[in-house]
Amino acid sequence: MPRFFFKKAKSRLGVKQRVGGKYKDINPEDIFLDSANLPGFEEHALEGRIERPMGHATMSAVKIALVAIVLLLAGKLWALAIFQGPVYAQISEQNRLQDSLVFANRGAILDRNGVELATNDIKSATSTFAGRTYAPIRGLAHIVGYVKYPKADKTGIFYDTSYQAKDGAELAYDQLLTGTNGRKLVETDVLGHITSESVVEKPRDGETLTLSIDAKVNEQVYEGIAELAERSGFVGGAGVIIDVETGEILALTSYPEYDQNALTKGIDQESFSSLISDRRTPFLNRAVGGLYTPGSIVKPIVALAALHESIISPNKQILSTGSITVPNPYDPSKPSIFKDWRVNGWTDMREALAVSSDTYFYSVGGGYGDQKGLGITLLDKYFSMFGLTEPTGVPLMGEAEGVIATPEWKSRKFDGDIWRLGDTYITAIGQYGTQVTPVNAVRFIAAIANQGKLLSPVLVKGEQGAVEKRLDFSPSEWQVVLEGMRGSVTHGTSVGVNVPFVTAAGKTGTAEVGSGKKYVHSWSVGFFPFDHPRYAWAVVMEKGPATNTVGATTVMRRVFDWIEANEPGYFSTVAPALQGR
Repeated sequence: MPRFFFKKAKSRLGVKQRVGGKYKDINPEDIFLDSANLPGFEEHALEGRIERPMGHATMSAVKIALVAIVLLLAGKLWALAIFQGPVYAQISEQNRLQDSLVFANRGAILDRNGVELATNDIKSATSTFAGRTYAPIRGLAHIVGYVKYPKADKTGIFYDTSYQAKDGAELAYDQLLTGTNGRKLVETDVLGHITSESVVEKPRDGETLTLSIDAKVNEQVYEGIAELAERSGFVGGAGVIIDVETGEILALTSYPEYDQNALTKGIDQESFSSLISDRRTPFLNRAVGGLYTPGSIVKPIVALAALHESIISPNKQILSTGSITVPNPYDPSKPSIFKDWRVNGWTDMREALAVSSDTYFYSVGGGYGDQKGLGITLLDKYFSMFGLTEPTGVPLMGEAEGVIATPEWKSRKFDGDIWRLGDTYITAIGQYGTQVTPVNAVRFIAAIANQGKLLSPVLVKGEQGAVEKRLDFSPSEWQVVLEGMRGSVTHGTSVGVNVPFVTAAGKTGTAEVGSGKKYVHSWSVGFFPFDHPRYAWAVVMEKGPATNTVGATTVMRRVFDWIEANEPGYFSTVAPALQGR
């Protein structure tokens, strides 16, 4: 655009010029000069610069541009309202329709008689999932277990949409107990208040689980263990009762236990830490995860091995004077002395089992005088045959594997130390390095009761435990051992369960533990009824004072008395005793 300039003194419009003594208006065009004639103007400071007015072409272009913008906006509005209207309407609708979970209820857990062990609270209007409640029956924690609830963030959005099983049957049968969550649409108003709800996918609740245990019998086992532990100073204990034909677990309990309801609802960190650090280890399921020196409860296995290997006749008597003495070839003045727990006199195999003669089993285990012994290799073979070192397959978390003391074990444990005759002696009476769990103990006792079927324990009512092994002993070999265990109840170490209402067979065990032999584990194992065995038991009391004279047999006496008063059908000789229950 051409530029025109004028002098500063006459730069304003409407300048007047004097002509003939008068002033008259001068048009700006009359004073515009070419910029080249006025070099004094500062053009960059807009001095003296005037732009030419907009032309008609420019004005038309501006109008066209404005019309185009209006048409574009109108077209966009039409697209939003008409063409894409349903899409944005749906988005708007979804802004007030929330898709949320409908939590499925977890399946209930019942005992064999229909007693509710784990159930669900009714959902309130304020909760999104049902609470889990456990029956106030002592002794169930480790066999039933507990759960933790689904978790949500601060906004209420669930990032963990299922119950988390933590122990016991809750964990073992989690897949069965867990349902399938559903979905629902929740409509809210502009203030966020719920105006309506509709379920679009119904939840499918978990299935009911019926366990093989009898909660009341289980409670009696627990109460007996707890009372004895608190009265006599045992650290803890465990007990198991199983069906010797099916492997069904009638009772399985561990003392002490934890509070299932408290852990499910949630406890503070301080309380949880105190449980973890408790020296009595309440989270340990001693029935399946506790390893204990078995003591004399393994003597029936040693007796069967001695009979089967023709080491001794069942009627041969061995003299028990209170100890045996083994000469020391390196220092005759320091012989090795292996004590018996008492003087038992002349004992044959049946009597040795009944009174638990250590001298007899030293002799048949390691050999003494003119009596040949099995030796550690055969002891290892027969202990393994009865499954002492292998898991039973019980469907609970944390099962421990047993240990048998062998030369290889000793070499590893004691830096290459060699195996000695004395090691064989004490292994033959269940001492030294051999360790078993209560569930393993009850399984081998059941195999003796049913004469050869080593079963896997099961936890669900009506299931049949697998026969892991069939143990090949003659009927006469079985009979000698069974009669010896019966003698233990009638006049021997298990006389505490000699009751008029059921004939039982049993075996006790007292295993020395700890330095200085200040503590013992006390065992009671056996089966009933004697003539037609239906149930086997194993109870262990953990680490009590060696001076204590009351042991695990008292626990089973309490259970027997309760069964007679409340559930005498368990003592029936008709098999199965609980058919139809």
